[in-house]
Amino acid sequence: MSANSGSRALRPAELARPRLELSGPKLTQAFESLVSHSEEQGGVERYVAALQIKSQLFRDALGGGKARGVELATFKSLCALIAPVRRRIGAHLVSPAFEDMRTQLVALLDGAEDTTGTDRRVAAFCSAFPQDREHRWVRDLAAEILHNVDPERFPLMCRWVWDAQTGTGVIREIWYSDDGYAEIDVADGYGTFVMLREELAQFLAANGVFRDVIHYVDLLTARIYAGYISEQGGSYLRADFNAPEDPMQHTRRLLGLDGVDAKGRTRLKCVDGEAFVVEDIKLLD
Repeated sequence: MSANSGSRALRPAELARPRLELSGPKLTQAFESLVSHSEEQGGVERYVAALQIKSQLFRDALGGGKARGVELATFKSLCALIAPVRRRIGAHLVSPAFEDMRTQLVALLDGAEDTTGTDRRVAAFCSAFPQDREHRWVRDLAAEILHNVDPERFPLMCRWVWDAQTGTGVIREIWYSDDGYAEIDVADGYGTFVMLREELAQFLAANGVFRDVIHYVDLLTARIYAGYISEQGGSYLRADFNAPEDPMQHTRRLLGLDGVDAKGRTRLKCVDGEAFVVEDIKLLD
């Protein structure tokens, strides 16, 4: 794995590193699709640049202890960039619920450099919210915050990447099986997502990708699941995805790159029904 892909954060002896049986042909198909379809819209580099901007926004707002003082408007702008969250989090973006949310954000990020406690940290964050289906997005919020604040240390860990409870996600879509179906006994913990990123990074290196590997992995990951959505629709994401206007629409949405339009209007759903507008976020030209 290349130096800019996050290897510095790993402690192999301390991680539960499952064996992932991934299909080379499926990966190749997804990668070729990513390259060809993004070429029509300025190339993969345009999307890489957008992911870099997104990550910088999260670091500027929450990194280095800044979560303690993050303002509601700033946090709303970040939520607009998280597809599984922005339609569901509205009730927590008003006082006093937001103050409680900010407390949990601080706890999630404080000491996160020690990745041996990542799974416990995410579980603690989730346990601060109701344990029902309506709040399953909380895991996605924790995953996106960790990933975007420190993308080298934390790979994408959203439910659409892998959800062991439902057995769905990217890992399912690229799992190798002779008969097209296999029981996947893999936990959805930090070690699994680290292994997935390592496998995808190695695949990308074999296909000539050596720079911006972290973001290429994210794009490939999203492209894989976008293919699934295009074919039959994602279970918990169905309400967020309609018929695509272009082949990259689902990929953009999974990564939150469609969260703000050219006029600064966001897709964040607020409890008061008011449209949330930002003035200084532009991910894709």
